[in-house]
Amino acid sequence: MSKNIAVIGAGTMGRGIAQVAAAAGWNVKLIDTSEDALHSALHTIEKSVTRLISKALLKAEEKEGISKRITRTADLMTAADCSVVIEAIFENEKVKLDIWSKLAKFCTEDALLASNTSSISITKLASIVKRPERFVGMHFFNPVPVMKLVEVVRGNRTSDETIARTKELAVEFGKTPVEVRDYPGFVSNRVLMPMINESIFALQEGVATAEAIDDVMKLGMAHPMGPLTLADFIGLDICLAIMEVLQDGFGDSKYRPAPLLRQMVAAGKLGRKSGEGFFKYPDEKK
Repeated sequence: MSKNIAVIGAGTMGRGIAQVAAAAGWNVKLIDTSEDALHSALHTIEKSVTRLISKALLKAEEKEGISKRITRTADLMTAADCSVVIEAIFENEKVKLDIWSKLAKFCTEDALLASNTSSISITKLASIVKRPERFVGMHFFNPVPVMKLVEVVRGNRTSDETIARTKELAVEFGKTPVEVRDYPGFVSNRVLMPMINESIFALQEGVATAEAIDDVMKLGMAHPMGPLTLADFIGLDICLAIMEVLQDGFGDSKYRPAPLLRQMVAAGKLGRKSGEGFFKYPDEKK
């Protein structure tokens, strides 16, 4: 098996996956149609590596090697010679299916195909490729270089061999793989997002301020970050997309997105990445 890996999408998750793959000795093709995203990815990865070195989590001599092993490109065809392909674009089923329909035309038959989706059906995404038994969910967590968990999601036709190979790859990347079944939201977001959504309902109804809601969960439940701060960190558009997947997948009104969440997304208040969400981030707006 070659040590070539394609990461599709140079956003927050894609660049993080590219970094950990390069740190593990893989030659990475980081693919995105946006030149700005590709340029920003290199800058972000360099900052992340420097930060890890300062915390003694990475050796200084590894920095140059990581950068050299990442090739940035807009050409999807460069994934053709990769033994692993990880898609990490934004959470939209239609767009993901379109990407995979293109990749399916030229990826090698024995390639491991993985989606970093946080809620969309792996079985549905796998239906578009030639060998669905080689398709798996590989759900990393943000920030990827720091967070240890990878949810390994078994689709309806994912083979035991693919699951084993994916777990080995996660361990190679310094992660802890946890296998879950293909249900809407898997485990992480099926549990987390309704909590965040309920916190937004509580804010909407005037039960408490955003600061107070976060303090209750941090001080009373020992959460390291309050749910509204976490929502801002994830991105309110992503939170909304996941809640819609849960609502559609289960057909249960308990997954109805809070109207305030919809309103904030419509207003462009997406959290840290837009400079404002439930809290303000004046120095982080891109």
